[in-house]
Amino acid sequence: MCGIAGEIRFDSASADAAAVARMCDTMVPRGPDGNGLFSSGRIALGHRRLKIIDLSEKAAQPMVDPELGLTVVFNGCIYNYRELREELTKAGYRFFSSSDTEVIGKAYHRWGTACVERFFGMFAFAVAERDTGTVVLARDRLGIKPLYLSETPGRLRFASTLPALLAAGEVDTSIDPVALHHYLSFHSVVPAPRTILAGVRKLPPATVRVLKADGTGTEHRYWAPSHERRAGDADMTAQDWSDEVLSTLRRAVQRRMVADVPVGVLLSGGIDSSVIVALLAESGQHGLRTFSVGFEATGGESGDEFQYSDIVAEHFDTDHQKIMVPSEKLLPGVDRAIAAMSEPMVSHDCVAFYLLSGEVAKSVTVVQSGQGADEVFAGYDWYPPLAEVPRDQAVDAYSRVFVDRPHADLAAIVEPDRLLARDASRQYVADHFAAPGATRTLDAALRLDSSVMLVDDPVKRVDNMTMAWGLEARVPFLDHELVELAAACPPELKLAAGGKGVLKQACRGVVPDTIIDRPKGYFPVPAIRHLSGGFLERVRDAVTDPAAKARGLIRTDYLQRLLAAPNENRTTLGSNALWQVALLEMWLQERGIG
Repeated sequence: MCGIAGEIRFDSASADAAAVARMCDTMVPRGPDGNGLFSSGRIALGHRRLKIIDLSEKAAQPMVDPELGLTVVFNGCIYNYRELREELTKAGYRFFSSSDTEVIGKAYHRWGTACVERFFGMFAFAVAERDTGTVVLARDRLGIKPLYLSETPGRLRFASTLPALLAAGEVDTSIDPVALHHYLSFHSVVPAPRTILAGVRKLPPATVRVLKADGTGTEHRYWAPSHERRAGDADMTAQDWSDEVLSTLRRAVQRRMVADVPVGVLLSGGIDSSVIVALLAESGQHGLRTFSVGFEATGGESGDEFQYSDIVAEHFDTDHQKIMVPSEKLLPGVDRAIAAMSEPMVSHDCVAFYLLSGEVAKSVTVVQSGQGADEVFAGYDWYPPLAEVPRDQAVDAYSRVFVDRPHADLAAIVEPDRLLARDASRQYVADHFAAPGATRTLDAALRLDSSVMLVDDPVKRVDNMTMAWGLEARVPFLDHELVELAAACPPELKLAAGGKGVLKQACRGVVPDTIIDRPKGYFPVPAIRHLSGGFLERVRDAVTDPAAKARGLIRTDYLQRLLAAPNENRTTLGSNALWQVALLEMWLQERGIG
């Protein structure tokens, strides 16, 4: 896990190595263990290193392979790199390190851009060809590792974070009006390739982009589960599905133990993180480090789930650490969490992940986490209402249960000169639902949530908040084989038992029933859900700041209504509307964007 950056020129100019160095300087927290810079003519590549596999300097990046004429920068982990290395060795390739980075370069040399189809892992990488000047950018199937882009005539820059691109300079920081519409409709999610800034884009998940020396190129998506039933699964019983889910998840968890440093688990006390602990204990992991976080109760809402995480820790005899964050640390943590965000993310548990990660990073460098199970196995409460909706009514039904507010309501929220006349977010949903496959409404919703909403909400949240402390988070529920299996699973099995039914059944006998049968919980940060005191003052300062007034995104009368009743206005899914608009302003002000 690292931070990568680069500049590619398509004119007669040389790449600006100093700009690449500035980008890398902003990503020291992502890669505190080393840095490197490669510059040759029209291409410059940079890297910040977090040592996890092959701790020697032989694995340093940018990794230049003079024999093959390739240079690689890579962020992430290829879990099956040892198997691929063995296959490549048999094919005649010689290795000078024991890193997964070198495997990427040699795999690309042997199989071209199709190499990504052989990778089990999370990754964003660039490979530069010395002899042709071609550069290839790629991102993993579920977008676990980010890759941001800034393009101007004759030049492309890329980086693991959006702030890194801002540090390089010459970025159009105006607000993308379509992205603003998405932000206010999809609880801050802005689907790729857009970001909230007009001058920054992101490579979509499961995408390979090939850039020729003359600036021409191609881009293709290499993976997309159909979310339909497979002919070969027709005879599977409910028990067969549960057995296959457990078997596939077991492999996914074991894959993510590949490291030359200790691996822990973020244990919330829910079924998802608990089964990860159970499977690791089953495999013989002793003294497994597990970590839980809690906050003080506010507004009558509990701020921790220690009663459940304690059960799991005791049952599996883990080396467990409960981290209770005192109130005086939470408010300063808000601004630091916002500073760590590549894009504004409204979920209140960003702060929880940020503060938890800071403590966990004192003990381990790698953790497994349970993100993704709800989107993959239909765990949220908005999925059951979609189960019997006819396909021709799917877009309206999904919008009613998921979208923050109707398009018509935005006229009272967004300043007129910033308001889109068209409902860009509904059109986005409609276009996605109209794609081939996923013939049932629930399948279409799960496809959208697992390939888009998941990527730019919980997945991005975990990457940003953990990497702010040099902590690598691995997410076994986003193993692509498990996602493919879940996509093929009949919806009624996923909806059973109040959601994630097939997963719950798979966990019987593996995880204590108390955990399986408990009410669904979330990562609570009550002080943000119920704004008062210093938190409310911080929000008020942000939305009334001169920079916010000069920007003119949100109507003054709407802000006044929110401030008068800061906890009464909620979005469809219950988020605090004031926090949503304030978070955007706080993020823009943190970036110095006027």
